[in-house]
Amino acid sequence: MPGIAMMGGDMMGGGMMAAMGIWAVVLIATVLAVLVAAVLASIWLVRRLRHDRGDQSMLRDGADAADILQRRYAAGEIDDDEYQRRRSALSRP
Repeated sequence: MPGIAMMGGDMMGGGMMAAMGIWAVVLIATVLAVLVAAVLASIWLVRRLRHDRGDQSMLRDGADAADILQRRYAAGEIDDDEYQRRRSALSRP
């Protein structure tokens, strides 16, 4: 009857259950860490995209609207009145 004593959990049952419990905790912690990382990455990405669009006065070549206006005025493309009107429009929030 030694086989019956082994089946009762004296030899292997408790150790196996404890090991499965530890792996369950490790698995849950890993899943939570991945979820937290995904949320933080999403927040970072949204903030970065908003920041990139936030400065709309910058054009593709790096010049802002005030620089372009000043260049056009200096080149004689627009007159004094047009320059003043557009400059005041640019300075409004």
